[in-house]
Amino acid sequence: MRNSHWPVTLTHGDVRLRPLRVRDGRKWQELRLANEAWLVEWEATSPIPTHEPVPTFQEVARRMRAEARQGHCLPFVVEYKGEFVGQLNVNNIVYGALREANFGYWIDEAVSDRGIMTTAAALVTDFLLLTMNLHRVEIAVRPENVPSNRLVQRLGFHYEGIRPRFLHINHDWRDHNIYSMLRENMSGPLVNELPTTSA
Repeated sequence: MRNSHWPVTLTHGDVRLRPLRVRDGRKWQELRLANEAWLVEWEATSPIPTHEPVPTFQEVARRMRAEARQGHCLPFVVEYKGEFVGQLNVNNIVYGALREANFGYWIDEAVSDRGIMTTAAALVTDFLLLTMNLHRVEIAVRPENVPSNRLVQRLGFHYEGIRPRFLHINHDWRDHNIYSMLRENMSGPLVNELPTTSA
């Protein structure tokens, strides 16, 4: 199935979400290296050791772009004032009777307290529920990740409970808080509640 909603760019004030590109590799690698200690606590890891070579950024980007064209995911780069500062990936898009998706994100520690990811999450939630007409958006957050828990609560996501040992993160199975937003619970676009710039 061809995704008629992709590619798309979403913007609010100084925050812009645009499709991930193969040529983003150098900047992505620079940011990831600079933020390794900051992100390691929240990074997904494989529970099964493998001797397969790790795919390159270019291979991953090409695969994600192909899946986006088919409507299975939406890989976004998060920009702030024109600079690549993070990533937000919408995953597991399901249509039919379920009509849901989930997403995850990371951001450069140097700009982590400016409301950038709150704006990015609001933009993508609005797009999924109001433009793509999905019914439910889910975000899973580790209980220890206080800033991310605050982010989804600020946006009005509903806390559904905890999923024990839900995802393999940083070499162990980790509990996650589950939050959701339903289309019928929105009074309007989430970005309407945000400032136009993230200072």
